Amino acid sequence: MALLINFDDERPIFIQIAEGLEDAILSGAFGEESQIPSITEISVNYRINPATALKGINILVDEGIVYKKRGIGMFVATGAVEKLKKKRKEQFYDNFIKKLVEEAKRLDISKNEAINMLERGFEDEYRS
Repeated sequence: MALLINFDDERPIFIQIAEGLEDAILSGAFGEESQIPSITEISVNYRINPATALKGINILVDEGIVYKKRGIGMFVATGAVEKLKKKRKEQFYDNFIKKLVEEAKRLDISKNEAINMLERGFEDEYRS
């Protein structure tokens, strides 16, 4: 599993680590109750400070997405996929839907027009 870390990204590296692990969990690369890479593995593979890797993983620990088995490593918690989907859906609403509605209002796009545009977007995506 390769995390995508972009050192030119404005987001902190520890956030990119947390989000990369979230993506891997959502895609099934790390199933529930499976082990994730260690802090040492992440820090060596990406040439980053172990404290940075730990900070990223601790975000997921705090959210109940991963947990530590003492002396063994970090594992994906049961129910992590559902938690992540719920979190990401809330973020999707806040980051995209609210902004879409605000822009639609500015452009006098009706609810039905916006829905039609969204449906067209899905159709175009599925044709690709």
